[in-house]
Amino acid sequence: MSKENPVVYMIVGEPSGDLLASRLMKAINEKTFNRASYFGLGGESMAEMGFTSLFDISELSIMGLFEVLPRIPLILRRIRQVVNDIKRKKPDVIVSVDSWSFAARVLKAVKKAKLGIPCVHYVAPQVWAWKKGRAKTMYRYIDHLLCLLPNEPPLFTKYRLKADFVGHPVIEGGAGSGIKNDFYQQHELSDNDLVMTVLPGSRKNEVSYLLPIFKETLTILKAKYPNLRPVLPVVRTVKNRILKEVTTWNDNIRPILTFGEKAKYDAFAASVVALAASGTVGLELVKAGLAHVITYKVSPLTAFLLRRLIKVKYVNLINILAEREIIPEMLQENADPVKLASLLDQMIKDGKMRERQVSEAKAVMKESLGNGDKRPSDVAADIVLSYVC
Repeated sequence: MSKENPVVYMIVGEPSGDLLASRLMKAINEKTFNRASYFGLGGESMAEMGFTSLFDISELSIMGLFEVLPRIPLILRRIRQVVNDIKRKKPDVIVSVDSWSFAARVLKAVKKAKLGIPCVHYVAPQVWAWKKGRAKTMYRYIDHLLCLLPNEPPLFTKYRLKADFVGHPVIEGGAGSGIKNDFYQQHELSDNDLVMTVLPGSRKNEVSYLLPIFKETLTILKAKYPNLRPVLPVVRTVKNRILKEVTTWNDNIRPILTFGEKAKYDAFAASVVALAASGTVGLELVKAGLAHVITYKVSPLTAFLLRRLIKVKYVNLINILAEREIIPEMLQENADPVKLASLLDQMIKDGKMRERQVSEAKAVMKESLGNGDKRPSDVAADIVLSYVC
């Protein structure tokens, strides 16, 4: 790095990328003595650092092939808006984080405009799972790819793209730092209470599909465990939808709502089990040592196509890396309240079952996701700043 006051343009489309980007920003700030400035798209973790997003990224948090179709005109407008903003801001480097479908279209337009701005993408598209052809053309739009898994760089370097393994961000996250007593005291719980974390996702359509299922699952479990106290950590992208929905729930199953990372991690520490939508949060639950069930549901048409496109047996990263089901996956037709409640009931009763899951999952995480003693955000920041001149 030779420029004292680098201007970094961030393109972040969803909450998991927002947290990753905020850690990258912190690392860049440390290395530049807080002289870097940031523009672009981001979420609540970045906002806590003073970042102002060009627009609310919840507009981009859509999952599913058919679910995205009605939003295409809006997304195309947002792509043009971001490209025009980049032309005005003239940053030293562009960093896109995850959300490859959106980021790729922005970066293609940037390269086509011949602005001469280096582009770094953080989180490799999962070409080992589907759409393998993407690896062949990414070098045209980005200058460097930052990978979370050690087996990913060779999938791209053979197609002329610089790619480095930086380590998975969950390793440096605070998921294992929660304090059970803090949570119990704040919410006036007793030792007789059975705390369970439920995480219905960070995208609006995820919540639409999963929250009603979670409601029925909790109703079944509450009948067996009158002392059940569900907890629902809320992220900003779906805050309004969740608040509107849970206020209609019966008081008997209405969850404790928490906001912010510390409150979420305290909830993890206080919980016996968790029920979660498939995603990065699954890795946080592993780091926190909380046994859990992963579930997911999309439209029948999307599910039909995905089953023909995806080349891996599992959706949970721990299971993919282990090549076996360590974390139970209840997907699509198995995302059923009766089935979920039955499995969670078994896990609540069987402490050895929970311990075995946590032990095996943590072993996979330690072996596959770390990068020695280096913080992933530090490695990523060094690469990003190498493009600033």
